[in-house]
Amino acid sequence: MQLDHLDRRILQELQRDGRITNQALAERVGLSATPCLRRVRLLEAAGVITGYVATIDQQAVDLPVSVFISIKLERQREEELDRFASAVAGWPEVMECYLMTGQRDYLMRVVCADLPAYESFLKEKLTRLDGVASIESSFALTQVKHTNVLPIG
Repeated sequence: MQLDHLDRRILQELQRDGRITNQALAERVGLSATPCLRRVRLLEAAGVITGYVATIDQQAVDLPVSVFISIKLERQREEELDRFASAVAGWPEVMECYLMTGQRDYLMRVVCADLPAYESFLKEKLTRLDGVASIESSFALTQVKHTNVLPIG
């Protein structure tokens, strides 16, 4: 789908406030309600808008610990990569996971309540996966920036 300036303005506004009414959205982007809703539906159907969520403060729900984990696999064959990705997809503690270039194969961000919870995740899940050669954990001390808003210019 080719995005024009109105589509981009709609996306910017929806990123700022996913609960905005269609009428308010239309006013902000300079459209009437019906064409605005049509554009939003097209963006959803094309997969540009993938969903709507509430963003939650980690601290408020007692998950203050963020851990960045670098993982190296024994082999980087498709079967091992797929097996790892399938396992990680089912772990609710994993907020993000990326297949990487460079020294490590995966980088993931995990959230947990405390150090014992992380130890449990490590021992009961991550270290039990076949094919994992090494795991390096780094604990975030302070979150400097976090956003879900893409820079759609």
